[in-house]
Amino acid sequence: MKTIHLKIVLGSFLAIFLVLGCKDGNQKTPAVTDSGSSAESEKVGQAFIADDESTPNVLQIALGSPDHTTLVAAVQAADLENALVNAGPLMVFAPTNAAFDALPDGTVENLLKPENKDALANILKHHVTPGNYSKEFLKKFKKLGQANDQNTTVEVKDGEVYIGGAKIVASVPAGNGIVHVVDAVILPPEN
Repeated sequence: MKTIHLKIVLGSFLAIFLVLGCKDGNQKTPAVTDSGSSAESEKVGQAFIADDESTPNVLQIALGSPDHTTLVAAVQAADLENALVNAGPLMVFAPTNAAFDALPDGTVENLLKPENKDALANILKHHVTPGNYSKEFLKKFKKLGQANDQNTTVEVKDGEVYIGGAKIVASVPAGNGIVHVVDAVILPPEN
């Protein structure tokens, strides 16, 4: 009888600790507007979860790079943050600010306009490939299938790897893939 009573008491304490342990007293309930949408709905999803312990994902690497502020602005304008933090693996060919600056005057500013969001997203997705391949391993490829359902070429010139005409100048491993820094914007083929 004492054993059954002890098991019930211990089971009750365990259940209470589980319930209390699962609650987060610091959670905010988003304000709901008259239209029924959340006032905080703009910045939701996995990309906006703070995590200082894991290996940085491809988005966090770009966010932390002073050489990729234009790329980050473009990703944000196209609302692609959450796509770059998925489990992957992803290879992101990340053009530097200088690569964007080499485009014709006004190109970046025009692409960042809300009405050009789809065109911008298409260009950015053309810089992403499923996989996690080193620069050396990429030398074995002739083409890569990009996230925008189009292909881009892989070439080796003087031992250097070029993706869609852009040279890989550095590679940074990420928690969900790899970031290959490139010296040019890789434009998708015209349809």
